[in-house]
Amino acid sequence: MSAVGDILLAPDVRPFAVAAAIMVALGGIELLSTMIGLSISELIGKDFAVEAESHNALSGLFLWINAGRLPLLILIILILGIFSIGGFLLQGLAHAAGTAIPVSLAAVVAAAGSIPVIRNTSRGLARIIPRDESYAVNDSDFVGKVATVSVGPLDQGLPGRVRLKDVFGNWHTVSARASAESEALPVGASVLLVDRDAKGFIAIAAPADLVEQQRSSNRA
Repeated sequence: MSAVGDILLAPDVRPFAVAAAIMVALGGIELLSTMIGLSISELIGKDFAVEAESHNALSGLFLWINAGRLPLLILIILILGIFSIGGFLLQGLAHAAGTAIPVSLAAVVAAAGSIPVIRNTSRGLARIIPRDESYAVNDSDFVGKVATVSVGPLDQGLPGRVRLKDVFGNWHTVSARASAESEALPVGASVLLVDRDAKGFIAIAAPADLVEQQRSSNRA
């Protein structure tokens, strides 16, 4: 067995190796599903909603790490990744000093040390990762808006993804497919969201005047 394999399978880093393996698996599944126009994030819940008025310690912790501002799956991957890196780093430093930290203690220390890192990292990611909905708007507000196809082409089969800006200037990415009467809408095409059902939005090719109006609005 290779030296890397020996390190990853060592008992004192096993929780961190398992966390890393789950993170890679989830990330791979999400990437593949997004490429075919689906998103595991949507199937298991777009966002992890934590009630702001709840005062228990667990809800307070979730709010503190910005749960609800990122898709649930992205937050899970982030937590697993930071916990794994922290654990390997902790045990690596211990090994360099000629000792080893008991695995249960190392897991507790890595988890505690990960919390502020998760908070800062999730805050940064929330600014750049488009969300399907926000505290300011609902999905229904997007009907009648012009969007751009980002994952497609859109047809009557599996949903693709379109990107649009809300009235507050925030970008969103949502599932959409072409209407029954529409031809396939390629990536980069401007589309008009005309309806919404359980699978996502229904889109048609956007009229030229609406596209120009959107461009003028974006420039402003």
